[in-house]
Amino acid sequence: MPTSQQIYRINEVLYTIHRDINQDLPAKKLAGIAAYSEQHFHRIFQLVVGEPVHGYIRRIRMEFAANQLMFDANASVLEIANKSGFSSASSFSRAFKTTFSISPGQWRASDKHLHNKAYLANEEIAAAYKRIHPQSLPAVQLVEVPERHVAYIRHLGYDRSIAASWQKLKAWASAENRDFSQQFGLHHSNPASVELTKCRYVACLAIDKPLLNRGMVNSLTIPGGLYAVFKLEGKYGELLPQISNILERWLPTSGFKMQSTPAYVHYHKNHFLEPDEKFTLDFYLPISLFL
Repeated sequence: MPTSQQIYRINEVLYTIHRDINQDLPAKKLAGIAAYSEQHFHRIFQLVVGEPVHGYIRRIRMEFAANQLMFDANASVLEIANKSGFSSASSFSRAFKTTFSISPGQWRASDKHLHNKAYLANEEIAAAYKRIHPQSLPAVQLVEVPERHVAYIRHLGYDRSIAASWQKLKAWASAENRDFSQQFGLHHSNPASVELTKCRYVACLAIDKPLLNRGMVNSLTIPGGLYAVFKLEGKYGELLPQISNILERWLPTSGFKMQSTPAYVHYHKNHFLEPDEKFTLDFYLPISLFL
């Protein structure tokens, strides 16, 4: 099991990676951020994250690229390759086909990803999808949002086990005598194209400034900027279909494109903590205008 210090150091690396996936991310640079030798860094990263650092970076770049191909019809494959950290369309296409078994062009032309959503493999979510789909789009507000300082715990997998991370964060807040009311959840992965067991989620609690003492609980800054904000409510299993509805129906015709920073939710009622598993929340989708 990794130590709290190892988790903290690798979390600093993950924050750097996800802040801009287009940047050059050599292992030597990331090892320096973690304050490890490069050889030791590779071992600790795999211990904490569960996969090699280069494989992790490639996977998140592919997930981002898949989203862009689905929802940014105005961008060329080369433009998406460059935004995903690849210098050529050919290297990008090879990596994409290795990940998704079809080429970027075939992915964009096919509606397979709209009908064979990864989260529908979960029977409970599939039932919720049938129950609420099709659904009218919720009202949207375009808001310039300030950056947010948050304490957080990362979680791999999107299912009820997320509740354990929230309970740990709640226990930490109680021990630190901190307000637990302002809760956020970062959604790093699109569960329509990523298996739920591989989706990355971050349980976050608002704080006034970055933490000095870090370990199992760390701090990061959620980027500010322009967001499309949707008010959503329902019960466990219904959130992912609602988010897919927004990405598939609102985003392509909105005149906006999705940014590479993660979408997040601001919970008013957190289904991972409520006995009735109901949620009321604001979904924040980072966007920018097509140039």
